[in-house]
Amino acid sequence: MIFSKNSNFDSFINRHTLLYGEADTKKTFYTAKFVQFLLEAKKVNPKDISILDFAPKLKKIKKLKIGGKIEDYYDKSLMCNNITFEGEIIPPRLKSQSKAKLYEYACANFKKTDQLLKIFNENPTSILIINDISIYLHIGSTTSILESIKQSNTFFGNTYYGHSIKSDYSTLFSLRERRLANYLIKKIEYSYFTG
Repeated sequence: MIFSKNSNFDSFINRHTLLYGEADTKKTFYTAKFVQFLLEAKKVNPKDISILDFAPKLKKIKKLKIGGKIEDYYDKSLMCNNITFEGEIIPPRLKSQSKAKLYEYACANFKKTDQLLKIFNENPTSILIINDISIYLHIGSTTSILESIKQSNTFFGNTYYGHSIKSDYSTLFSLRERRLANYLIKKIEYSYFTG
């Protein structure tokens, strides 16, 4: 299904929803808008909303916005149960100069993001928000993501699904990411393409 900017956010409550698409198609923006809707329109207790933000810092590369956190689009999201890690996510394909560095960065990112999933699983909330699942999929498994999603009544997340982020030595890396994203798109109840 194609995601509409006029979507009724009410229809996403008590459902599992995934946005997927190319870089710079407002996946994080709409995810932040859903958090805003929960807090401001539905008056949900912020502590009932867990946010796992796997995205790297927002950067502009070749006129494309890459990365970006939910708080970049809605700073009141910081009132929620943000499960965080120390340090930053390094976008592997954009920062690495070799295949070895690509996997080194992906492994470091996996350790950070996997820890967040484990923390959430130990004390789940009824609402789970995950920004940029593709960062986890570089090394992680769909099984772990789906286990966390199943613990929530309402899930809203997004993943990169495109071709604009690439490098000469990342073909197999990107193919794995896309294959796992395809699996999630089929498994998650409602999946919407953002462009």
